[in-house]
Amino acid sequence: MRSYLDFEKPVAELEAKADELRVMHTGDQSLGLADEISRLETKSSQTLRELYQALTPWQKTQVARHPERPHCLDYVNALITDFTPVAGDRKFGDDAAIVGGFGRFQGESVCVIGHEKGSTTDARLKHNFGMARPEGYRKAARLMEMADRFSIPVLALVDTPGAYPGIGAEERGQAEAIARSTDACLALGVPNVAMVIGEGGSGGAIAIATANRVLMLEHAIYSVISPEGAASILWRDTAKAQEAATNMKITAQDLLRFGVIDTLIPEPLGGAHRDKQATMQFAGKAIATAFAGFAGMDHKAVRQQRREKFLAIGRALAI
Repeated sequence: MRSYLDFEKPVAELEAKADELRVMHTGDQSLGLADEISRLETKSSQTLRELYQALTPWQKTQVARHPERPHCLDYVNALITDFTPVAGDRKFGDDAAIVGGFGRFQGESVCVIGHEKGSTTDARLKHNFGMARPEGYRKAARLMEMADRFSIPVLALVDTPGAYPGIGAEERGQAEAIARSTDACLALGVPNVAMVIGEGGSGGAIAIATANRVLMLEHAIYSVISPEGAASILWRDTAKAQEAATNMKITAQDLLRFGVIDTLIPEPLGGAHRDKQATMQFAGKAIATAFAGFAGMDHKAVRQQRREKFLAIGRALAI
């Protein structure tokens, strides 16, 4: 059963009515409901299109967090063959919030690192809702160092509300682990491509997204803090999260204009969760194009391009 967001209520009502008539039509085709079903489907599609053509930043935040939105492992299963996961940071333990390993993308070897939120209650608890602990980021750094050693490009799939802020995580060096993972990204001599597939939250996202090319799905968000967190700090009122989302410029459209990301990947009408197969096709094409741009570049040139990319952010706006 499809899950609808609050602002999608008009679409939910139309689709529910169409489903009801479809069941009646299947049971007795003499009722002549085909035309009415077709009319409702057309109206539903039109309403959905109108809604998604004018989404506010807060509505995009809701879409980015949709429970049925494809997550890291969905992309791995669809785009990566012969995937072999790697577990553990060789210091403390394994963190299921960060999924990583090696496989093949379109026949070429690739290292994949990503935040996994989980799609069921048990999976969400196992993966801690995509909020990684220090061992997760140390695992990511370990994977990047292995990839660099064997000249294997790195693909990062970003989807986290932020790094886990628990006491245990802080005791084990959360900030230091994030910093070292970010440093590992910057030190890579092989191309790395990051794709924000849902939420890109704060340092928890940057730790694996400091890449040569940063891609972002059309309705994903990328921010230094969540809208709720920003509202709590600025106004001491989380109810102002909608206002915060607008002022923070967290959408893919804003970030592309500012030069924070490089490519905006279109989503199917109604968001990635409505047509996961089409989403995977769009994503696969964008990733392939991003990696192709680094064909023939040596390690020094790859590092230099990444350095210049991040140093350039904000410069044009400051002039």
